[in-house]
Amino acid sequence: MNRLIPILLSTSLVGAGLAPAVAAEWTLDPARSHLSYVSIKSGHIGEINHFTEIAGRIDDDGQVVVDTALDSVETLIPIRNERMREILFKTTNYSDATLSAKLNPAEIAALQPGEIVEVVAESTLSLHGERQPLVLKMQAAKLDAHTLMVASIEPVILDAANFGLSEGVETLREIAGLDSISRAVPVTFVMTFESEHPAPGASAEMPTAKTLDRYLTYREIVEAMSSEQKEAIAALFSPRR
Repeated sequence: MNRLIPILLSTSLVGAGLAPAVAAEWTLDPARSHLSYVSIKSGHIGEINHFTEIAGRIDDDGQVVVDTALDSVETLIPIRNERMREILFKTTNYSDATLSAKLNPAEIAALQPGEIVEVVAESTLSLHGERQPLVLKMQAAKLDAHTLMVASIEPVILDAANFGLSEGVETLREIAGLDSISRAVPVTFVMTFESEHPAPGASAEMPTAKTLDRYLTYREIVEAMSSEQKEAIAALFSPRR
């Protein structure tokens, strides 16, 4: 009896320009992306470091992969950069850190330019030969039809011990003559992705008040129909047998 409702509402959504978009593929723009972490030493001194080379993509199934070149670590001190590469990350053997996550492709495709949503995603970080699960709390924003920005709303706290980095941290502490270097490392990020071709059906503009009114009118008409009217019209939309 109620099968007509989704049929007519889907039709009204198309007519109003509010139909759900099909998922698209997105490629990370490193020039507009940023990945940084905080190193805490001697109990209360924090220093912000970042990576200059990152690459990634979101496929049409919502699978996210972001690769970070560990050789690109930037601490603003050349000798410290070298020590981070050779002693901590051991980039000769472990050149990259890879984050894999899963987003809801329908949720991303439905975003309209100017709209922001909160996203929680389960992910896995592969670093220094170890893999650890992470939960990412983020905001996703559609900047325009071709640009998607995803940013952390809470720092991701990594434990160096979980990735076999404790020995390297201790060696760095001894070389620098520090009382301590924390194994807890807060990480934050802003990732900007671009799609050369926006998802088919994706609207480049926010729906207007007129299109929203049209949708609401269609819905009221459908809900006001009698059961007999719904059945009769539904028969017109049913596939021929």
